[in-house]
Amino acid sequence: MKRREFILALGGAAAWPLPLSAQQSAMPVIGFLRNTSAASSANLVAAFRQGLKEVGYIEGQNLAVDFRWSEGRDDQLPMMAADLVRRPVAVFVAANLTTLVAAKAATETIPIVFVTGDDPIQLGFVESFNRPVGNVTGVSFYSGTLGAKQLELLNEMVPKATVIGLLVNPNNPAAEGQIKIAETAARALGRQIQIAGARSESDFDQVFTAFVQQQVSALVIGGDVLFNSQRGRLATLAARHALPAVHFAREYVSTGGLMSYGSSITDAYRHVGIYAGRLLKGAKPNDLPIMLPIKFDLVINLKTAKALGLDVPDKVLALADEVIE
Repeated sequence: MKRREFILALGGAAAWPLPLSAQQSAMPVIGFLRNTSAASSANLVAAFRQGLKEVGYIEGQNLAVDFRWSEGRDDQLPMMAADLVRRPVAVFVAANLTTLVAAKAATETIPIVFVTGDDPIQLGFVESFNRPVGNVTGVSFYSGTLGAKQLELLNEMVPKATVIGLLVNPNNPAAEGQIKIAETAARALGRQIQIAGARSESDFDQVFTAFVQQQVSALVIGGDVLFNSQRGRLATLAARHALPAVHFAREYVSTGGLMSYGSSITDAYRHVGIYAGRLLKGAKPNDLPIMLPIKFDLVINLKTAKALGLDVPDKVLALADEVIE
């Protein structure tokens, strides 16, 4: 065989699949897909790794994780999901509803673990909390459905706010449900509600300017992955425009937001890690019920309240699970 033919043959052989024994000894791979940047999700990734560790998996030792970040470019998600399926991965983590859509379109066989702040049954992703059907299970921290309670607490905090704004992401499949819940709650409280949508960070300045023009005097920030990744920016804009705001997660309050009511996002991602590890150990998605939060916390930032000129009512303080000073 000529030297050139030998080199080509050797290169072709390297492209063939590894022998079965080599495949079995290789570490399993989890595909992790999220439409934000890695930097903005560092706390969530840390919680995910902690969950994996609790069931015996440590990245780099007995597990590999292939992280894919679309950095706000949702049009890239189908391609990224398909690439992970081709790799292939043993378990697919869909780190919000938008990525779940892409993951479900890419595979009907690889187990998928999702995480969302909304009702996956109402949105049509699963048929049952107790026994999911197909290749999908996950964790919900129920941010969207808490809108009524969030608006009620905001009304207690700012009782003179007759016009309340709601910020949603129209690209979020749960946005319509968030709007309906807020509109119903506002009517019950005798308040007007102004809805505004932001599809990207570049929309934020215009949205807050519009809220001021509409005489909005308090604000509900809807649950959304974009908003969570830009929580510091939203807190800054709310302070600049003197808009007291309620959020769905403590992480907003720790970065300067006024108040939040909801369950822990980081704890949800820890449970995603636990579920991913259990699937690697042989569990089937329909063996793992959709995990729901059992505790909701009210967190208040007194420093932000003072900067906004608000006196936090004793009733609201008494309800708080945590006060940041």
